[in-house]
Amino acid sequence: MIPITEQLTFDATLCLYALGAMLFLIYAVTEKLPLVKWAILTVGIGFLAHTAGLIIRTITVQRLPFVNMYEFVIFFAWGVILAYLVTQQKHPVPLLGTVVVPVAVLLLAAASIMNGAVRPLMPALQSYWLHSHVATAVLAYGAFGVSFGIGVLYLIRDTQPLSLGSSGPGNTALAQGVSLLPNTETLDKLLYRVIAFGFVFLTLVLITGAVWAEQAWGTWWSWDPKETWALITWLVYALFLHGRFTRGWQGRRTAWLAIFGFVAVIFTLFGVTWLMPGMHSYS
Repeated sequence: MIPITEQLTFDATLCLYALGAMLFLIYAVTEKLPLVKWAILTVGIGFLAHTAGLIIRTITVQRLPFVNMYEFVIFFAWGVILAYLVTQQKHPVPLLGTVVVPVAVLLLAAASIMNGAVRPLMPALQSYWLHSHVATAVLAYGAFGVSFGIGVLYLIRDTQPLSLGSSGPGNTALAQGVSLLPNTETLDKLLYRVIAFGFVFLTLVLITGAVWAEQAWGTWWSWDPKETWALITWLVYALFLHGRFTRGWQGRRTAWLAIFGFVAVIFTLFGVTWLMPGMHSYS
């Protein structure tokens, strides 16, 4: 059973993120700029509550909270919001929260129906390398959550020429929404920066995971389903960077790669755990 203080904290976090997502959506419809400030403030307060919840969980379980599915999904959502707030601070894109914040809402909603009971730590998980492995995963996956949002916005922004060349109330509304976004070149550069950051930490995920596996099971790599899909995810983002550097890939192709990469991240976490259980499956 989850302690009541922890439950209340995470419930408050979910409500604040949901409210922030709603404010972003209203901004997208009304174009009232003050709503963005209120949305970011609401999400920021939610992030503080989220952090407090993780601290409470840490004190409760007497370890860092990321050794089962419930804990990692909550940590994952925290990483997504952290990456979003940092990105928004350095490269403001008001509509980015319309896509990214709902991702965190869905993750926390999923965690709310999972088993969050405190359980003892199994011997294989009692390793420093596990801490490094999961911490780098949270940073990488958080960045990829933001890159997913940028990719979606890029595809929406890229529809502007078509929408401006058409008539009708639906196309007019679309054109107005698109006008809130930066140009495609700006979004493309931001997409590259965020993915490059995440890729560094995803590479560290594979390295620290291999070291941890060798210590826990005596082998660096066993082609466990989770390992295999983590490698597939790494290859997707490696293809993104390789294509950009050697082929000059930009535009819709890289936006779709960013979206597909995050789908691979989600499948690695949820799909592999539920459909292809192995040594690395969360419970």
